[in-house]
Amino acid sequence: MKAKHSEFARGLPRSASGASIFFFCGPDEAGASAAANKVIAAFPEAGERIEMSGGDLRRDPALLGDEARSGSLFGDKRHILARVTGDEAHDALKALIETGDAGAGDAAPVLVVATSATDKSRTAKLLEKRADALVTMFYPPDLPSVAGAVRVMADAAGLRLGGDMAERIARASGLDVRLAQSEVDKLALYLDASLQTPKTASPEDFAEIGAPTEDDGFGPIVNAVFGGELGKLPSELKRMKELGINPVGLLLALERRAAQLTQITAKLGARGNFDNLGRGEKAQLGIFWKEEREIRQQLSRWPRVKLDRLIPRLTALHQSLLSNSQAAELLLAQDLTQIARFAAKR
Repeated sequence: MKAKHSEFARGLPRSASGASIFFFCGPDEAGASAAANKVIAAFPEAGERIEMSGGDLRRDPALLGDEARSGSLFGDKRHILARVTGDEAHDALKALIETGDAGAGDAAPVLVVATSATDKSRTAKLLEKRADALVTMFYPPDLPSVAGAVRVMADAAGLRLGGDMAERIARASGLDVRLAQSEVDKLALYLDASLQTPKTASPEDFAEIGAPTEDDGFGPIVNAVFGGELGKLPSELKRMKELGINPVGLLLALERRAAQLTQITAKLGARGNFDNLGRGEKAQLGIFWKEEREIRQQLSRWPRVKLDRLIPRLTALHQSLLSNSQAAELLLAQDLTQIARFAAKR
Protein backbone atom coordinates (compact mmCIF):
# COMPACT_ATOMS: atom_id res chain seq x y z
CA MET A 1 0.00 0.00 0.00
CA LYS A 2 1.02 3.60 -0.49
CA ALA A 3 -0.01 6.74 1.38
CA LYS A 4 0.60 10.43 0.76
CA HIS A 5 2.83 12.30 3.16
CA SER A 6 0.09 14.89 3.64
CA GLU A 7 -2.06 12.23 5.32
CA PHE A 8 0.44 12.07 8.18
CA ALA A 9 0.10 15.81 8.75
CA ARG A 10 -3.56 15.22 9.60
CA GLY A 11 -2.96 12.13 11.72
CA LEU A 12 -2.49 8.52 10.62
CA PRO A 13 -3.68 7.15 7.27
CA ARG A 14 -6.37 4.51 7.61
CA SER A 15 -4.08 2.07 5.80
CA ALA A 16 -1.50 2.29 8.61
CA SER A 17 -3.66 0.22 10.96
CA GLY A 18 -3.35 -2.88 8.78
CA ALA A 19 0.39 -2.64 8.11
CA SER A 20 3.26 -4.28 9.95
CA ILE A 21 6.06 -3.05 7.66
CA PHE A 22 6.52 0.68 7.09
CA PHE A 23 8.91 2.22 4.55
CA PHE A 24 9.27 5.98 4.88
CA CYS A 25 11.55 7.59 2.32
CA GLY A 26 12.21 10.85 0.47
CA PRO A 27 14.25 14.00 1.05
CA ASP A 28 12.38 15.11 4.19
CA GLU A 29 14.10 12.91 6.78
CA ALA A 30 12.53 14.89 9.63
CA GLY A 31 9.03 14.26 8.28
CA ALA A 32 9.74 10.56 7.76
CA SER A 33 11.08 10.22 11.31
CA ALA A 34 8.10 12.09 12.74
CA ALA A 35 5.75 9.75 10.86
CA ALA A 36 7.57 6.71 12.26
CA ASN A 37 7.20 8.09 15.79
CA LYS A 38 3.50 8.76 15.15
CA VAL A 39 2.95 5.16 14.02
CA ILE A 40 4.81 3.79 17.06
CA ALA A 41 2.77 6.00 19.41
CA ALA A 42 -0.42 4.54 17.91
CA PHE A 43 0.55 0.91 18.60
CA PRO A 44 -1.71 -0.60 21.29
CA GLU A 45 1.48 -1.84 22.93
CA ALA A 46 4.73 -0.58 21.41
CA GLY A 47 6.92 -2.44 23.89
CA GLU A 48 10.70 -2.58 23.50
CA ARG A 49 12.36 -0.68 20.64
CA ILE A 50 15.15 -2.41 18.72
CA GLU A 51 17.19 0.05 16.64
CA MET A 52 19.12 -1.14 13.60
CA SER A 53 21.26 0.59 11.00
CA GLY A 54 21.55 0.11 7.28
CA GLY A 55 25.03 -1.31 7.80
CA ASP A 56 23.64 -3.98 10.16
CA LEU A 57 21.03 -5.07 7.61
CA ARG A 58 23.43 -4.99 4.67
CA ARG A 59 26.00 -7.16 6.45
CA ASP A 60 23.45 -9.71 7.65
CA PRO A 61 20.07 -9.63 5.84
CA ALA A 62 18.75 -12.46 8.05
CA LEU A 63 19.25 -10.37 11.18
CA LEU A 64 16.03 -8.39 10.67
CA GLY A 65 13.87 -11.52 10.62
CA ASP A 66 15.70 -12.99 13.61
CA GLU A 67 15.13 -9.85 15.68
CA ALA A 68 11.53 -9.38 14.51
CA ARG A 69 10.60 -12.91 15.57
CA SER A 70 12.61 -12.99 18.80
CA GLY A 71 10.93 -12.38 22.13
CA SER A 72 11.74 -9.36 24.26
CA LEU A 73 14.13 -9.91 27.14
CA PHE A 74 11.25 -9.11 29.51
CA GLY A 75 8.57 -10.95 27.56
CA ASP A 76 7.01 -7.70 26.29
CA LYS A 77 6.05 -6.63 22.80
CA ARG A 78 8.73 -5.09 20.64
CA HIS A 79 9.10 -3.08 17.44
CA ILE A 80 12.07 -2.46 15.16
CA LEU A 81 13.18 0.93 13.87
CA ALA A 82 15.81 0.85 11.13
CA ARG A 83 17.52 3.95 9.77
CA VAL A 84 19.09 3.25 6.41
CA THR A 85 20.37 4.89 3.25
CA GLY A 86 18.89 4.06 -0.13
CA ASP A 87 18.09 0.37 -0.61
CA GLU A 88 20.20 -0.93 2.29
CA ALA A 89 17.13 -2.62 3.80
CA HIS A 90 15.93 -4.32 0.59
CA ASP A 91 17.49 -7.76 1.05
CA ALA A 92 16.63 -7.87 4.75
CA LEU A 93 12.99 -6.98 4.12
CA LYS A 94 12.79 -9.50 1.27
CA ALA A 95 14.11 -12.23 3.58
CA LEU A 96 11.66 -11.20 6.31
CA ILE A 97 8.73 -11.40 3.88
CA GLU A 98 9.81 -14.69 2.29
CA THR A 99 10.31 -16.46 5.64
CA GLY A 100 6.98 -15.09 6.86
CA ASP A 101 5.17 -16.34 3.75
CA ALA A 102 6.83 -19.72 4.29
CA GLY A 103 5.29 -20.00 7.76
CA ALA A 104 8.03 -18.66 10.03
CA GLY A 105 5.45 -17.05 12.30
CA ASP A 106 4.39 -13.56 13.35
CA ALA A 107 6.97 -10.78 13.39
CA ALA A 108 7.19 -7.53 15.32
CA PRO A 109 6.34 -4.34 13.41
CA VAL A 110 9.24 -3.02 11.34
CA LEU A 111 9.64 0.67 10.50
CA VAL A 112 12.32 1.78 8.03
CA VAL A 113 13.34 5.42 7.61
CA ALA A 114 15.33 5.51 4.38
CA THR A 115 17.39 8.59 3.57
CA SER A 116 18.17 9.06 -0.14
CA ALA A 117 15.52 6.52 -1.21
CA THR A 118 12.34 7.25 -3.17
CA ASP A 119 9.00 5.55 -3.77
CA LYS A 120 10.50 4.28 -7.05
CA SER A 121 13.34 2.43 -5.30
CA ARG A 122 13.69 -1.37 -5.27
CA THR A 123 12.58 -1.49 -1.64
CA ALA A 124 9.45 0.55 -2.32
CA LYS A 125 8.59 -1.67 -5.30
CA LEU A 126 9.02 -4.74 -3.08
CA LEU A 127 6.47 -3.44 -0.58
CA GLU A 128 3.97 -1.17 -2.32
CA LYS A 129 1.56 -3.91 -3.49
CA ARG A 130 1.48 -5.77 -0.18
CA ALA A 131 -1.53 -5.34 2.12
CA ASP A 132 0.71 -5.63 5.18
CA ALA A 133 3.15 -2.89 4.14
CA LEU A 134 2.91 0.88 3.81
CA VAL A 135 5.17 3.04 1.63
CA THR A 136 5.23 6.84 1.92
CA MET A 137 7.57 9.37 0.35
CA PHE A 138 8.16 12.60 2.26
CA TYR A 139 8.89 15.68 0.19
CA PRO A 140 10.75 18.81 1.37
CA PRO A 141 8.43 20.69 3.71
CA ASP A 142 6.92 24.07 2.91
CA LEU A 143 5.47 26.63 5.27
CA PRO A 144 1.76 25.89 4.65
CA SER A 145 2.17 22.13 5.16
CA VAL A 146 4.21 22.48 8.36
CA ALA A 147 1.83 25.14 9.68
CA GLY A 148 -1.04 22.72 9.01
CA ALA A 149 0.82 20.00 10.91
CA VAL A 150 1.36 22.43 13.80
CA ARG A 151 -2.39 23.07 13.99
CA VAL A 152 -3.04 19.32 14.24
CA MET A 153 -0.39 19.03 16.99
CA ALA A 154 -1.93 21.96 18.83
CA ASP A 155 -5.44 20.50 18.67
CA ALA A 156 -4.14 17.23 20.13
CA ALA A 157 -2.43 19.12 22.95
CA GLY A 158 -5.44 21.28 23.85
CA LEU A 159 -3.95 24.47 22.39
CA ARG A 160 -5.90 27.07 20.45
CA LEU A 161 -3.66 28.99 18.06
CA GLY A 162 -4.86 32.41 17.02
CA GLY A 163 -3.76 34.46 14.03
CA ASP A 164 -0.54 33.34 12.40
CA MET A 165 0.71 31.42 15.44
CA ALA A 166 0.97 28.12 13.53
CA GLU A 167 3.13 29.76 10.87
CA ARG A 168 5.19 31.49 13.55
CA ILE A 169 5.95 28.15 15.23
CA ALA A 170 6.67 26.51 11.87
CA ARG A 171 9.18 29.22 10.93
CA ALA A 172 10.82 29.17 14.36
CA SER A 173 11.28 25.40 14.01
CA GLY A 174 13.04 25.72 10.66
CA LEU A 175 10.16 23.72 9.06
CA ASP A 176 11.30 20.68 11.07
CA VAL A 177 8.14 18.92 12.27
CA ARG A 178 9.98 17.20 15.13
CA LEU A 179 11.19 20.51 16.52
CA ALA A 180 7.73 22.00 15.91
CA GLN A 181 6.23 19.19 17.98
CA SER A 182 8.61 19.95 20.83
CA GLU A 183 7.64 23.66 20.64
CA VAL A 184 3.95 22.76 20.83
CA ASP A 185 4.59 20.39 23.75
CA LYS A 186 6.49 23.09 25.64
CA LEU A 187 3.80 25.66 24.95
CA ALA A 188 1.11 23.29 26.23
CA LEU A 189 3.16 22.60 29.36
CA TYR A 190 3.75 26.32 29.94
CA LEU A 191 0.01 27.08 29.66
CA ASP A 192 -1.05 23.88 31.47
CA ALA A 193 -3.23 23.04 28.47
CA SER A 194 -4.90 19.71 27.82
CA LEU A 195 -7.86 18.35 25.88
CA GLN A 196 -9.92 18.69 29.07
CA THR A 197 -8.74 22.26 29.74
CA PRO A 198 -7.84 23.84 26.38
CA LYS A 199 -5.96 27.16 26.40
CA THR A 200 -5.37 29.86 23.80
CA ALA A 201 -1.71 30.54 23.02
CA SER A 202 -0.60 34.06 22.19
CA PRO A 203 2.60 35.35 20.55
CA GLU A 204 3.64 36.59 23.99
CA ASP A 205 3.32 33.06 25.41
CA PHE A 206 5.46 31.68 22.59
CA ALA A 207 8.04 34.41 23.19
CA GLU A 208 8.26 33.29 26.82
CA ILE A 209 9.07 29.65 26.01
CA GLY A 210 10.95 30.46 22.81
CA ALA A 211 13.38 33.10 24.03
CA PRO A 212 15.30 34.76 21.18
CA THR A 213 18.41 32.96 19.99
CA GLU A 214 20.04 35.76 18.05
CA ASP A 215 22.11 36.87 21.02
CA ASP A 216 25.75 36.38 20.01
CA GLY A 217 26.45 35.34 23.58
CA PHE A 218 24.86 31.96 22.86
CA GLY A 219 27.24 31.05 20.04
CA PRO A 220 30.42 30.20 22.00
CA ILE A 221 28.49 28.01 24.45
CA VAL A 222 26.63 26.20 21.67
CA ASN A 223 29.89 25.54 19.83
CA ALA A 224 31.69 24.36 22.97
CA VAL A 225 28.89 21.89 23.77
CA PHE A 226 28.38 20.50 20.27
CA GLY A 227 32.09 20.50 19.57
CA GLY A 228 32.83 18.45 22.68
CA GLU A 229 35.30 21.13 23.80
CA LEU A 230 35.54 20.09 27.43
CA GLY A 231 38.42 22.46 28.09
CA LYS A 232 36.38 25.51 27.07
CA LEU A 233 33.11 24.53 28.69
CA PRO A 234 33.83 25.53 32.34
CA SER A 235 34.69 29.10 31.35
CA GLU A 236 31.63 29.29 29.10
CA LEU A 237 29.35 28.07 31.89
CA LYS A 238 30.92 30.65 34.20
CA ARG A 239 30.28 33.35 31.60
CA MET A 240 26.67 32.15 31.29
CA LYS A 241 26.22 32.69 35.03
CA GLU A 242 28.03 36.05 35.14
CA LEU A 243 26.05 37.50 32.22
CA GLY A 244 22.75 36.07 33.41
CA ILE A 245 22.12 34.38 30.06
CA ASN A 246 18.56 33.07 29.83
CA PRO A 247 18.72 29.25 30.27
CA VAL A 248 15.62 28.66 28.13
CA GLY A 249 16.93 30.92 25.37
CA LEU A 250 20.27 29.14 25.39
CA LEU A 251 18.62 25.74 25.27
CA LEU A 252 16.50 26.83 22.32
CA ALA A 253 19.71 27.82 20.52
CA LEU A 254 21.04 24.32 21.19
CA GLU A 255 17.83 22.76 19.86
CA ARG A 256 18.11 24.78 16.69
CA ARG A 257 21.70 23.69 16.16
CA ALA A 258 20.69 20.05 16.70
CA ALA A 259 17.91 20.44 14.13
CA GLN A 260 20.33 22.14 11.71
CA LEU A 261 22.89 19.33 12.03
CA THR A 262 20.10 16.79 11.44
CA GLN A 263 19.02 18.59 8.26
CA ILE A 264 22.61 18.81 6.98
CA THR A 265 23.21 15.13 7.72
CA ALA A 266 20.05 14.16 5.83
CA LYS A 267 21.08 16.38 2.90
CA LEU A 268 24.56 14.86 2.69
CA GLY A 269 23.43 11.24 3.04
CA ALA A 270 25.73 8.41 4.03
CA ARG A 271 28.50 9.23 1.58
CA GLY A 272 27.99 12.95 1.09
CA ASN A 273 30.80 15.47 1.34
CA PHE A 274 30.34 18.79 3.11
CA ASP A 275 32.75 20.42 0.64
CA ASN A 276 30.42 19.57 -2.26
CA LEU A 277 27.63 21.77 -0.93
CA GLY A 278 27.09 24.84 -3.08
CA ARG A 279 26.66 28.34 -1.73
CA GLY A 280 22.90 28.23 -2.28
CA GLU A 281 22.58 24.87 -0.54
CA LYS A 282 24.56 26.17 2.43
CA ALA A 283 22.31 29.21 2.67
CA GLN A 284 19.19 26.99 2.64
CA LEU A 285 20.69 24.94 5.46
CA GLY A 286 21.58 28.04 7.49
CA ILE A 287 25.34 27.54 7.09
CA PHE A 288 27.00 30.94 6.96
CA TRP A 289 30.68 31.75 6.80
CA LYS A 290 30.85 32.94 10.40
CA GLU A 291 30.20 29.46 11.81
CA GLU A 292 30.99 27.20 8.87
CA ARG A 293 34.19 25.87 10.43
CA GLU A 294 32.43 25.02 13.71
CA ILE A 295 29.50 23.33 11.95
CA ARG A 296 31.86 21.24 9.82
CA GLN A 297 33.68 20.07 12.94
CA GLN A 298 30.43 19.35 14.81
CA LEU A 299 29.11 17.18 11.96
CA SER A 300 32.04 14.84 12.51
CA ARG A 301 31.09 14.48 16.18
CA TRP A 302 27.33 14.10 15.68
CA PRO A 303 26.42 11.31 13.27
CA ARG A 304 22.75 10.60 12.72
CA VAL A 305 22.54 7.94 15.43
CA LYS A 306 23.83 10.35 18.10
CA LEU A 307 21.54 13.15 16.93
CA ASP A 308 18.52 10.84 17.17
CA ARG A 309 19.34 10.34 20.83
CA LEU A 310 20.10 14.01 21.48
CA ILE A 311 16.93 15.72 20.24
CA PRO A 312 14.49 13.94 22.63
CA ARG A 313 16.90 14.65 25.48
CA LEU A 314 16.94 18.38 24.68
CA THR A 315 13.14 18.42 24.52
CA ALA A 316 12.89 16.70 27.92
CA LEU A 317 15.42 19.14 29.37
CA HIS A 318 13.41 22.09 28.06
CA GLN A 319 10.29 20.81 29.81
CA SER A 320 12.32 20.31 32.99
CA LEU A 321 13.59 23.91 32.87
CA LEU A 322 10.07 25.26 32.49
CA SER A 323 8.89 23.16 35.45
CA ASN A 324 11.85 24.09 37.67
CA SER A 325 12.62 27.68 36.80
CA GLN A 326 14.48 28.36 40.07
CA ALA A 327 16.96 25.55 39.41
CA ALA A 328 17.04 26.04 35.60
CA GLU A 329 20.62 27.34 35.49
CA LEU A 330 22.00 24.41 37.51
CA LEU A 331 19.99 21.81 35.57
CA LEU A 332 21.16 23.26 32.28
CA ALA A 333 24.83 23.36 33.32
CA GLN A 334 24.72 19.70 34.39
CA ASP A 335 23.13 18.53 31.15
CA LEU A 336 25.37 20.64 28.93
CA THR A 337 28.40 19.04 30.55
CA GLN A 338 27.03 15.56 29.87
CA ILE A 339 26.16 16.43 26.26
CA ALA A 340 29.64 17.86 25.68
CA ARG A 341 31.19 14.66 27.06
CA PHE A 342 28.96 12.64 24.73
CA ALA A 343 30.12 14.80 21.80
CA ALA A 344 33.76 14.29 22.78
CA LYS A 345 33.45 10.49 22.53
CA ARG A 346 34.50 9.01 19.20
